[in-house]
Amino acid sequence: MSQSSGNGSIPVLQRVGLAGALARLGQRSYAADYIALGFLALGWMLIQFMNPFHRMFSLDNKAIMYPFAVHERVPVLWSVILAGVIPFGIILTWSAMLRPGVQKTQVTVLGLLVALMLTSFLTDLVKNAVGRPRPDLLSRCKPARGTSANVLVSWTVCTETNQLILQEGWRSFPSGHSSFSFAGLGYFSLFICGQMHVFRPRTDLGRCLLAFFPLLCALMVAISRLDDYRHDVWDVTCGGLLGMLVAWFSYRRYYPPLRSVICDHPWKKGELGSMEGFARLDDEEQALSRPLILREGPVSEETYQLEETQPSPRV
Repeated sequence: MSQSSGNGSIPVLQRVGLAGALARLGQRSYAADYIALGFLALGWMLIQFMNPFHRMFSLDNKAIMYPFAVHERVPVLWSVILAGVIPFGIILTWSAMLRPGVQKTQVTVLGLLVALMLTSFLTDLVKNAVGRPRPDLLSRCKPARGTSANVLVSWTVCTETNQLILQEGWRSFPSGHSSFSFAGLGYFSLFICGQMHVFRPRTDLGRCLLAFFPLLCALMVAISRLDDYRHDVWDVTCGGLLGMLVAWFSYRRYYPPLRSVICDHPWKKGELGSMEGFARLDDEEQALSRPLILREGPVSEETYQLEETQPSPRV
């Protein structure tokens, strides 16, 4: 049977037509990543129009009796500036000054955008699905007079007319400020660690402090949510872990591990396409982390021994 009788035996990259063209485009560019990023942004926008699940609550629950903070210590706009705009601006400034190349700048910015967008999508999706009351729920709800205090009631007893304030009362888990801050600033911290080789042996303390400073800023943003009684420790902890996990995932999609000697250079597009299976990836990374020694001829063990010098006879 000839090979032209069916397309199943022809590799996708070698096929003629739309499928082959799209496959070659995806291998040579990051078009698929940008398309997926657009779908994430669209999904996140759709979630904003959905009401969360409303868990039942009781008026005598002290965990939701905290006051509603009208003025937040870190508003949403400032969290976006701290975790998104500032790292983005620093990366562009770094690119303009050091000129690392279009490909390196592109994947660095793309990794940051993926970390922020994927974290926002997952956070808001879980928020709506869980529907956990915030610590300031009763201040938001303003229950109607005569509501029994020692029984479980639904959200219909609330008299708050501002639906934005009311619906946000059931979006406590996980903390969005925490996850977003650790996603953006956590990714930025990983990027600094890679560019400055922080995890090499005997790295000076100054580099370590500079690399981990963004994580300290993210931690302060997360703590501010406790001070404003918007979340409890469980919400903030899980939000921070979610953001850091997504940041690490996004960074490692484009950059080698931080222990590698080439951790400051991103993977080239299609570099791993010729490997015979994913199991060889670790061997490849280990080979890159070792210095390259070129030798001529067969490789053999060489041992060295110091000659014993005989003392010269005295005249």
